[in-house]
Amino acid sequence: MEAATASRTGAPQIERPHALGVALAGFTVIVATIVYGLATGSERLGTPLPPFLYDWDPEVGVLAPVAVAVLALGVVLAPRLHAPALSPLAFGATALALALALRLGVAVARDGVLGWYGVYAEPSFEAANEYLPALPALDFGLRAFLDTFAEIATALPVHAAGHPPGLLATMHLLGIDSAQGMAALTIGAGALSVPLTYALARRLLDETRARTATLLYAFAPSAVLHGATSADALYATLALLAVVALVSAHRRISLTLGPAALALASLFSYANLAVGAFATLIVARRDGLRRALLLAVTSAAGLGLAYALLHLVSGFDPFGALASTATVYGEGIASRRPYAFWLLGSPVAFLVAAGVPLAWLGLRALGARETVAVSLFAVVAISALLGYSKAETERIYLFLVPLLCLAAASVLPERRLTAVLGALAIQALAMELALLTVW
Repeated sequence: MEAATASRTGAPQIERPHALGVALAGFTVIVATIVYGLATGSERLGTPLPPFLYDWDPEVGVLAPVAVAVLALGVVLAPRLHAPALSPLAFGATALALALALRLGVAVARDGVLGWYGVYAEPSFEAANEYLPALPALDFGLRAFLDTFAEIATALPVHAAGHPPGLLATMHLLGIDSAQGMAALTIGAGALSVPLTYALARRLLDETRARTATLLYAFAPSAVLHGATSADALYATLALLAVVALVSAHRRISLTLGPAALALASLFSYANLAVGAFATLIVARRDGLRRALLLAVTSAAGLGLAYALLHLVSGFDPFGALASTATVYGEGIASRRPYAFWLLGSPVAFLVAAGVPLAWLGLRALGARETVAVSLFAVVAISALLGYSKAETERIYLFLVPLLCLAAASVLPERRLTAVLGALAIQALAMELALLTVW
């Protein structure tokens, strides 16, 4: 039986017969890429388990039963959250609480409460590459830091050097200088991406599928794992805030607040600029090319204005900062990763880490030409072609996981939601216990 699809981005339609063929073809590519990557090995491809950045390192901590209990309880309660009797406000708040519980619960499965902040603290091998060691660059004040960022970026730890100065500036303003404080910021801000996913889904899907998409995101493995251990969780929230504004049906919000939110998101992560392209594609399919062109021009103008004002106020040089980041990437391990493999390897790692069921459903939605899926996969394809993110997309593409969940929700029958959430929960726990995920 063909599955019905429904969205606000186009007229309700019946899933096309070739949707299954697209999904099967996509999964063939995924399996082939993984087999080739593992067979070729890390020395030639540049990650421990190509196409994944993760490493094989099974470990079960004493609090692993807590993770099992939280995931199981979440799967049991999810259908009640999905019920229409729950108001939108109540659903958004409950989904936020659920996502926080899942992220914090799974994070203790290996290392106990250290799993909440350990990536930022010694003796973690990754701590030296994170943001806290870069804070001395702000000893002479925020303005001096921004003014000289383009010149000093290459001397900063790799994550600080590879991103714009937004997070470091925020940490300075908030007085965050500890691993625990950093974790509180990233986990708390990152969890806000869950109600924002709901807000976006309500703009692009009907209410039932909007709730489905939100619950899928709450259980998505890469969101659960990295939502408690990576600054990219915070970046995902900012990206979603921009998308929600950009795709708003209200022109004033879309054309004013949208570009402003996009500029803010880009000050934390260059990758967040991709959501501007995603929003433009959504608007093109929903409202026509003329409105999409207007949004693209307005967004570009908004970005230019925002960075011009920042330059006037602080001396920040966005072009110099980009050049410094390019230098860091050119000298880092990413430069030794072969482009040809990671052209497929990067999207494959993103899809599989986000959740095997989500990858399957997202590809089916692509085959059905659902607007969100078409727009998302176009952005992923462009990102892979540009080659700036060769590997590490399990984390770098975290801001795209909610969009994959929207695509998946557009073709997922409601009766199968609990089974899919269960499968996602099992994958999240397996990844946490079997793999060293770095973040």
